[in-house]
Amino acid sequence: MPEAPRSRRRGRTTLLIATAAVLGTVAGTCTGFLVQADREPTRLPSLSQPVVTQAKGEVEPLSAAQDRRVKTDGDLRKLLLKKPSGSKKADWLDDSDGWMDLASYAEAFEKPGGAFDDLVDEEFRRAAVTGWEKGHLSVTIRLVQYRQEEYTAAADAADDGQYWAGKEASTDSWVVPGTEDGMAYVHGKPETKAGYLPLYSAEAHAWRGDIAVEVWVYDTKPITKKTVMDLAERQMERL
Repeated sequence: MPEAPRSRRRGRTTLLIATAAVLGTVAGTCTGFLVQADREPTRLPSLSQPVVTQAKGEVEPLSAAQDRRVKTDGDLRKLLLKKPSGSKKADWLDDSDGWMDLASYAEAFEKPGGAFDDLVDEEFRRAAVTGWEKGHLSVTIRLVQYRQEEYTAAADAADDGQYWAGKEASTDSWVVPGTEDGMAYVHGKPETKAGYLPLYSAEAHAWRGDIAVEVWVYDTKPITKKTVMDLAERQMERL
């Protein structure tokens, strides 16, 4: 499972830039008043303007295929990959309707309390999840949506996932096709515990619009690049 996200201070740079812009506008306005005070009044131009003819006809609305918001404002669960044939629904999904609220999603982190606070600051909106198992192979996919009223939280969330994935030892990574900065990772070193089979893992983190995409793969044998890359690429295509 992912580690608790790093502490973020998003929006601070934007706030500083906005404040500087306001101060600059006020200073410029004051200077303009002083200059104009010493000048003769300037005659204003005529208010008459050429008449612009209004276009006729109606504008065709975007189709559902063209308007991405039609998809992402609807039921996110329909955008998740379908369980492949020959696999079974993950046991932990039995008590889930495919949605994860803020508290449930925070529980997926090693430090839920800190993750909960971060997700509130990051304007978490909702998350849809699916998962399946086939033999010892286990797959979990999450679509995590943010409100993004102040900053691009989905991109930041994907960046955080990539940061922690890259810190794992013996890790190979690749860009997910069809994305600019989505990344897939295969961890070559398994987790081991006495009395249990070794647990190998792979993951992918990408984003599109206001949705961060997480793909998690676990198996008792090494996971191939093709396995995680295929999942990540097909899930991004559905968005």
